[in-house]
Amino acid sequence: MENITCTAAPRLVHFAEIHSGARVLDVGCGTGVVALTAARVGAKVTGIDLTPELIARARESAVVANVEIDWHEGDVEALPFAEASFDVVLSQFGHMFAPRPAAALAEMLRVLRPGGTIAFSTWPPELFTGSMFRVTAKYSPPPPPGFGAPPQWGDPNVVRERLGSAVRDVCFDRDIMRFPALSPGHMRLALEQIGPMARLARALEAEPARLAEYRRELEALIATYFESNVVRQDFLVTRAIKV
Repeated sequence: MENITCTAAPRLVHFAEIHSGARVLDVGCGTGVVALTAARVGAKVTGIDLTPELIARARESAVVANVEIDWHEGDVEALPFAEASFDVVLSQFGHMFAPRPAAALAEMLRVLRPGGTIAFSTWPPELFTGSMFRVTAKYSPPPPPGFGAPPQWGDPNVVRERLGSAVRDVCFDRDIMRFPALSPGHMRLALEQIGPMARLARALEAEPARLAEYRRELEALIATYFESNVVRQDFLVTRAIKV
């Protein structure tokens, strides 16, 4: 997945209009693809993620890329930074996994200076990745009360409501990632190596029939977006200015 999401990173960095010297926070930075992309244009970048293993890979990538980035392990719902610390706060498919959307957004805006830019990439609920999460949820235990489903962040109406009066000049656009795969089955195997799909596949090993049913349904969905050895993944980009 890292090699695919790195192709989307320049889109977000460009959409956020990041310039040399800007103080940038990459929330849910994962392996650092957005942080490194922003650093290469001269921004002063901080990356934060909840998963130590991902931060370790991000550090290794920064060394290879010969860029300086301030890496932190931490939670988007409790960012360890002072108010108005950053000119730009970004998230590429990261903050959308926070269980409490309001808390995550409040923290992202708290550390952003007035007049600064918040921008993020998310997956529309009606297209491939959003639909994939619905299939996965169908076979997973129910989430805790109040949990915000990640694809909700891909709905412009929901995003506008969540941002509310804290921002101005809300702007949306769309783009496409193309995931190389030899078949829907190959794509399904790749998905089972990451995140919720990996956890679900392991959990369903004790129920072979249900695991097979899940895999058939997932591959049928993938087939809808599969053509010429590529799976199309549409995503939404959002940008707004903090008032």
